[in-house]
Amino acid sequence: MTALEFSYNLDKMTKSLKPFALRLTKDMEDANDLLQETVVKAFSNREKFSEGTNLKAWLYTIMKNTFITNYQRMVRRNTFIDSTENLHYINSSDNTIQNGAYMDFAMKDIHEAIDKLDDIYKVPFNMHFTGYKYHEIADHLEIPIGTVKNRIHIARKELKSKLTQYA
Repeated sequence: MTALEFSYNLDKMTKSLKPFALRLTKDMEDANDLLQETVVKAFSNREKFSEGTNLKAWLYTIMKNTFITNYQRMVRRNTFIDSTENLHYINSSDNTIQNGAYMDFAMKDIHEAIDKLDDIYKVPFNMHFTGYKYHEIADHLEIPIGTVKNRIHIARKELKSKLTQYA
């Protein structure tokens, strides 16, 4: 493919690249910059494009990789390193950490409430909580899926009534 043909095909594809750039950047000016950078990279690397393959997919890949590279560069640039001798910025009171004691008490109460549930409700509830799907729980416990849903619902209802102070 000649440079002129490549340029013509590239120009036809830029209209479909703009919405993708806007979705990535969420800003019209940044989308235009990303589109321009993608076109420049594609044209300067046109010899790497294999004729007969999908030009649109190749351009989308260039745009996505350019966006990722620019994003990583921005994150690195915004990383703050305290180079003061006494670490003044790190030790300043601007950075506060929340006390986790309240959350620890809440989690302790939640676990105690779960432990007090009947096993018939506790087992399906814990399995669902750890990520099992309803049908997986039903298969494992060898009970109907409707029963699994009902037991999890009852467990939630009981926990809600026992943990009213956290509502």
